[in-house]
Formats: sequence, structure tokens, C-alpha cells
Amino acid sequence: MKQFFKYVCATVVGIFVVVVILSILSILSLAGMASMGNSLTSVKDNSVLVVQLQGTINERSEENPFAELFGNSALTEQGLDDILAAIERAKTEPKVKGIYLEAGTFAGAMPATLQAIRKALVDFKQSGKFIVAYGDQYTQGSYYLCSTADSIVVNPQGMIDWSGLSSTVTYYKDLLEKVGVEMQVVKVGTYKSAVEPFLLSEMSDANREQIETYDREIWGEMTKAVSKSRGISVDKLNELADSMMMLQDAMLYKKEKLVDKLAYSDAVKPMIAHMMKVDSPDDYNTISVKDLAGIASSEPKGTSGNVVAVYYAVGDIVQETTSDFNTEPQIVSKKVITDLQKLADDDDVKAVVLRVNSGGGSAYASEQIWHEVMNIKANKPIVVSMGDMAASGGYYISCAADYIFAEPTTITGSIGIFGMFPNAGELLNDKLGVHFSTVKTNEFSDFGSIARPFTEQERALAQRYINNGYELFTQRCADGRQKKQSDIKQIGEGRVWTGLHAKQIGLVDELGGLNEAIAKAKKLAKVDEASVINYPKKSTIFENMMKEAQGNSYADKQLKQTLGEYYPTFMQLKNVGQKTGAQAALPYYLMFNL
Repeated sequence: MKQFFKYVCATVVGIFVVVVILSILSILSLAGMASMGNSLTSVKDNSVLVVQLQGTINERSEENPFAELFGNSALTEQGLDDILAAIERAKTEPKVKGIYLEAGTFAGAMPATLQAIRKALVDFKQSGKFIVAYGDQYTQGSYYLCSTADSIVVNPQGMIDWSGLSSTVTYYKDLLEKVGVEMQVVKVGTYKSAVEPFLLSEMSDANREQIETYDREIWGEMTKAVSKSRGISVDKLNELADSMMMLQDAMLYKKEKLVDKLAYSDAVKPMIAHMMKVDSPDDYNTISVKDLAGIASSEPKGTSGNVVAVYYAVGDIVQETTSDFNTEPQIVSKKVITDLQKLADDDDVKAVVLRVNSGGGSAYASEQIWHEVMNIKANKPIVVSMGDMAASGGYYISCAADYIFAEPTTITGSIGIFGMFPNAGELLNDKLGVHFSTVKTNEFSDFGSIARPFTEQERALAQRYINNGYELFTQRCADGRQKKQSDIKQIGEGRVWTGLHAKQIGLVDELGGLNEAIAKAKKLAKVDEASVINYPKKSTIFENMMKEAQGNSYADKQLKQTLGEYYPTFMQLKNVGQKTGAQAALPYYLMFNL
């Protein structure tokens, strides 16, 4: 027995030593990556910016140690901020001669993000420099971006997804009935469809109407853009979409002018060399988005002392952060309030741009952030730049701004409120045999118990609470947009709008991206020069490494990769219990086949 424990202890010690050594090696490897990233201080002559369309695109870039260490492209998460900064820098950098778009395992992005990148690529071409695109397979989103290229190349055995848009909503009513759970819902808004999956087995007419409208408008933006770049009529593009181009022979892509050339990947480098007018691929250099964006961000910001602060508000709106394995970004009201107060009190900050990318969340948390937006507005200009979504609570925190920008394909509006209270009495009592006996001092002491349904009086009280929240929400929108509350209610009702439509009905002021919002903020602040500084501060690679080491972040990314398009559905079911209080949130998880 003594020998047994001796061997066990030796094994444990050995494992511990190995773990320590591997940890040290990982840290050294990551430190090497960080130093290599920082060592590039200039652009080499005859350079090409390589934009890899793979992984996913988030609002802001973030170091992913495991993706870099293990080279897992499926875990790659690029930042829209880096991509736009790199393209802008490439436009003015004499040493950068063109852009190479490489379509890979692209999980894609929401329409507004893609539209922002595409606009930047079109603007880049004004410099007279070239864009070349190659892909073994083009997703619809990557082709939308690559259609800006002077030359589009596809593998002779490759494919292009060009099939139009579809949006799918998953319904859980029958499942809940089978397990014995009833979702007790109180809401305001004909189109406030967030609760539909728990009450219906199929799409309501109102929900179908709004989905058809914004799908049609977004697809219209995409087809018009591709038509202009490729010289193919919108009607023809729709005809091709109806032909299921993904399953067609690659020769048809060239015949229909979707691409310019069929070639294998080894033909791309000589093609780029020819466009650069150099003898061979060895005579030109490549630079990544990350490196060029890093060079752009390291350059002097100006000497005026004036600052335009860009504050990123991304994710679900919550009062306090959740501590589970979900690593999706959140707008935590307590932190955002503190950050905005600092910007309001900083005399160097002449204006604030609130960059919103959120489908909403807690109505209470949204109200608290709205209050801080008003505090900033009392002392300095605040401009909102809407990203993919600024809907429901996302619109709540935006509506008080001096000026609002949105992309034509931004999802916004959804002015409505709901509350959900699960009743699992049948599941617990009848199916599981779990019974409850309650003692209470007052009539509503056990309000919201999952073991029983609402009484009529409790439902009436809950509905009144939601109604009051809707009145406050619509009044905030009316005050911010300088409209009558009755007008806001007419375009509210929880209905989702595209940015294009939102401008027509007065929910936004102008169509445009973050750069336009920054320019407007400077104009309102009456400053010609100002440094643009982003907030909150990004996590360092070592901070992210510690998060990854805890297992939560890596596990979530692997789960997202494994579940694919079903990941949002999984998270929606998982987070039902966290939707406490009144919710100002999007009708459902928006999923586009991009």
C-alpha cells in the first residue's frame, strides 16, 4: 500500500509539473505572438492588404489566444473596427497597392456589418487601387463583399451561394405543453413577437408582415449593390437566386458574370503580381488586417487636446453581468453608467458617439442608461451610430441623442415591452410528483411562483406594470425625437424596421456609419480637430488568456462552432429564466442565411 501511494503521489506531481510547463510555454508563445504583432512598425514596399473572410465578425476586435495558438480558423473572431481601419489606411498608404479578399470558412455577419465593410471597399476603389477576390466557396455574405473586386476568381470545382434571404423563427409551444410548462405572458405591441415562440406553433400574421418587409428591404439593398458592381440587372440577380446557384456548375458563374475567372488557388499570386506590375509573387509583400489596423491605431492622434469619445454598447442590456459560460458581449448598465459619467465629467471630451449594437434587454437597465445619455446631452453633444441592431432597449438608450445614424440595413425600432413568467405546475406536480405547500403573510407574497399559474388579479397587476413601462418607453422616444407620443405609438407596437425605413418615419436622422457619426459629433461640438478615442478599453491578450484558461470562453466558442445556426436557439431557451422584470428586447434572435 505504501508503494501504491508513492506511485500515485509521483504521478500527481508529474501531471502538475507537465501542466505548469505547458502553461509557461503557452504564455511564452502568446507573448511571442503579441511581440510579433507589436514589432511591425511600418508598411513594406509593394504591399497587398489581405482580408480573410473567415470566422465571424464582431463589433470590436479581441485577441483570441486559443484560436491563434492552435490555428483554428473556425474560432477566428475579427473586429469590424480593425477591418474598417485597415481598409481606410490602405486607401491612403502609398506602399499598399491593392486588396486581396480571400473567401474562407466565413460564418458571416449581420447585414449592417457587411454593408459597412462593402461601403469601405467601394470607397477604397476611388483611390485607383485594385481589389482581387478568390474563394473555393463563397457564402452569400462573402460574395456580397467580393462583388466589389475588379476580378473575382472561383475554384473550377467551387460554388457560390446566391439564393436570397430567409429568416427562421423557432417555436416551442408544443414542446412546453408536452413537458408541462406554460409561459404566462404580458406584453404591449401587436408586433412584439419576442414571446410568440412560447405561445404559438407558427408565425403570426403581424410577425410575418414585418419579417417579409425587412427581408425584402435588406435583399433589395444587396441586389442593388451587386448589380452596380457586376453590371447584372437586379431582375437577373433574382432569376439567378431562384436557380439555386450553389448547386450549379462553376462554368455558369462565369457565363452569368458572377465571376471573372475559374482558377485554382495557386493562380492567384501570379495574378496579383501581374496587377502590381512586378515580375513574380516574390516581388510583393502582404500585410494582414490586424497589422495594418495596428499601425493605424499607433499613429499620433493629434495635438489639439480635444477628444471625441466613441463608446461601444454591444450585446444584451442587463443590470449585472451573468457568470455562466456564455461569453457573448453584454451592456451591463452599472458599468456603462459609471463609464458615461466619467465621459460627461471629462472636460477634454468635447462630444460622445454612442455606438449601439444591441437587440435590447432589461427595460429597467435601459432606462438607467437613457438617464446617463441625458446627463451627457445637457453638457456636450452625443451622437448615436447604430450597428447591426439598435432595437427595443437598444433604441431606448439611443432615442435621446442629439443625432442618430443608422446603416440602411440596420435593424431598429421594436418599441414595445413584455414580461414572461413560467408556470411549471403541471411538470412539477403531475409529471415529476413534486408538490409544494406555501405559507405566506400577505396576498402576493408568492407572486411569480413557478409552481402555480397567475390569479386574475396577479395577471392584471402584471399587465398594468408592463403598460406603464410602455408608456414611459414611448414618452422617452417622443421627447428624444421631438414627436407626439401618439405618433411614436403608431410606429411602435413592437415593430421592427430597417434603417432605411426608420429614416422615412423619423426614428433616425441620417443613413451612415461610424465615420459619419464622428464627423457629425465634431461639427456639433464645433471642433475642427479632435482625437478619436474608443471606450471602454479593450482587454489585453493576457486578460483574455486568463478568461480562456477558465474554460468558459473556449467552451462557449466550441459550442457555438458545434451548434452553428442552432446556437442562438439554444441560448434563447437557456436564458429564459434570466429574463426577469419588464423586457425591451427584439422579437427573436435574428438569423439571416448570409
